[in-house]
Order: sequence, then structure tokens, then C-alpha cells
Amino acid sequence: MSALTHFDAQGQAHMVNVGGKISSHRIAIARGRIDMLPTTLAMVEAGNAKKGDVLGIARIAGIQAAKKTSDLIPLCHPLALTRVAIDFEIVHANDSVPAYVACRATAEVIGPTGVEMEALTAVQIALLTIYDMCKAVDRSMTINQVQLAEKHGGKSGHFVAG
Repeated sequence: MSALTHFDAQGQAHMVNVGGKISSHRIAIARGRIDMLPTTLAMVEAGNAKKGDVLGIARIAGIQAAKKTSDLIPLCHPLALTRVAIDFEIVHANDSVPAYVACRATAEVIGPTGVEMEALTAVQIALLTIYDMCKAVDRSMTINQVQLAEKHGGKSGHFVAG
């Protein structure tokens, strides 16, 4: 395993210098889900929540969050994102799984550093927005299974989560 890149030789935190790195097309895909009561999922799916279109607003929140990642994560570089896409899948409860909304965020950039943090931030904020919009009817919701699903580009190459 390689050394942590956000620490210098003295152990002090620093922003990684990417000035000498070659720009390339980089893509990161993150995913996660929010489990909820079946009645809450039905409300989200019908689009008649008291606060409005839950998934539409969560999509915008996720895109906005990706663009603001460097404001939220102290050592992230500000990036000129070329694309951010947020997709949702509604999964109804059955004997083996609870009701949930799955979120997938794709972030792209042409630059010297990756977009993993932007994709992960987008998923988290999209799911938190769903929580915020539905908490009046279901405070038992849980956000889980957030992870980097895949990445392309850069020196470390292609990664796909197992």
C-alpha cells in the first residue's frame, strides 16, 4: 500500500501538488442508498411529498454538491467539472430487502486530478436531501452503502468496486 498523499515528510497535512501531472479525461461513479418505510417510498415515487418533487430536488442538490466539493473537503482541488449526472432507482420492499432509493452519481473532468470526491459528495448530499424532504413522515430512514463504484483515468487507471 502506498503512503497517504495528503501528508508531507513531517506528517503535516497539505494539498497535493498536481501542477506537474498531465491532464486526462477522468470519470468517477459513486453509489449509495437510503432505506425507508414502504409508505415513504410510495410518496417519493408518486411525487406528491409536501415539500415537492423529492428526487428532482435531490438531483439538483447532488449536482450542486459536486460543484462545491472543494469548499466542503479541505484538501480537495477545485475542479472545472465537465459533467455531473445523478440517477435514482426505486426499489420496493420484499422479503429480503427494505424499501429504498438507490443513487448513482457520475462526475467527469479533464484535468490533472480525479473526481472521486465529487461523485461521493454528490451521492451523500442527494441522499441527505431525500432525508430532509421526507423526515416529517419517516425519521427512521438510513443512508448506507455509499462507496466509489468505479473510476477511469489517471495514473492509477481503472477501478471497479467488488
